[in-house]
Amino acid sequence: MNQAVNTDLQVNFNQHERARMDFVSSLRAHVLTRMAPAMREHYETTVAPRLARTAAGEPQDGPSVHAAMREEKPFKFYSAARNSAQEMVFASVIEGVEREVDRLNSAAANLRGTAATGSLTLDPSLTVPKNVSDIDVHLSPGSYHTEYRDEDVATGAIYDNSIRVFTFGQFGKDLNDIGATMANYVRLKFPEFRPERILDCGCSIGHNTLPWAQAFPDAEVTGIDVAPAVLRYGHARAQSMGVPAHFRQMNATALDYPDNSFDVVFSSMFLHELPLKDIRAYLKEARRVLRPGGLLWNMELPPNNQMPPYESFYLDWDSFYNNEPYYKGFRDQDYRELVADAGFGSDAFIQATLPRYTFVGEEAFARDINAPATFDTLTGRMDPKGTRWYGFGAWKSA
Repeated sequence: MNQAVNTDLQVNFNQHERARMDFVSSLRAHVLTRMAPAMREHYETTVAPRLARTAAGEPQDGPSVHAAMREEKPFKFYSAARNSAQEMVFASVIEGVEREVDRLNSAAANLRGTAATGSLTLDPSLTVPKNVSDIDVHLSPGSYHTEYRDEDVATGAIYDNSIRVFTFGQFGKDLNDIGATMANYVRLKFPEFRPERILDCGCSIGHNTLPWAQAFPDAEVTGIDVAPAVLRYGHARAQSMGVPAHFRQMNATALDYPDNSFDVVFSSMFLHELPLKDIRAYLKEARRVLRPGGLLWNMELPPNNQMPPYESFYLDWDSFYNNEPYYKGFRDQDYRELVADAGFGSDAFIQATLPRYTFVGEEAFARDINAPATFDTLTGRMDPKGTRWYGFGAWKSA
């Protein structure tokens, strides 16, 4: 497993805990890179041909593939292993974080008094929405809003370390590849675009916020989230890394900013955590606070209407078995229509599928940014063979 970023918030896991984390990370890799292909092979060689001989024929969409696979042993075995590994991700890190929670809280508080490279603004009156507070999202115990005590950062530390176990190296050394890929796409694809203010919505601890400050060092970058503990941790982490960024507690469906405030409104893996009504509210708010000529840019899972049936089934697994109830409802939308309904022009829509910036390097990345979007087995899923992240959004008319 990749070692954690060397910040003042690094948890001193003992040897037993590190071994457990390494095991779970390896198990996750095995499930996704060995068991998943075996399950697909079973579908292609056994299930699909069997169904092709029936009157209904081979499945033409994700739900039909799911219905066909639900009682197949390879699917049951894969799902049980993946679900257990998901629970083990959090179990592998929580004990070490809880042991050091007082030290972590103290370290984060001390970092707030260092050089003013960023800021932290919390809103005690903000109600954490039910899509966070009422669900253990991703099977994370207590979800992402729980606080152990006053001025707490424990949930942020759990998230930081669990995502490292969860991704088995596929998010890069600093766990920032999604943000780096999306920010550098904008920088290289639109070289005349010089954003001065950038907003990251649903930022959690800022893994994908800080790459925007690094790609556009002259811009003011702000990350918002509804959960105070992850924001405290994210601000302290940014301070420790020396990357200037602001963190505010705020609901992205009701942004506390005036019209025309930002040049970029960004989100990463955020929309699929929202009910559809909140997705629509967020997109309208994003358009409102964007300046004319500004960019809405979301990294997300690719839409079902552009994916082959088996890939739709595979990506929608989380909605049924990983405590993400809004996941499939979002992926069933037409993303072009979503942004058009929010007030962006119908011709303003953009999308891209991109190689991972921190893995391939700038030269290779720059060669690929003009390629047409590709929707296949490598789009939107972690795969050492060459994941491509999906992004979509729109320009606000000048």
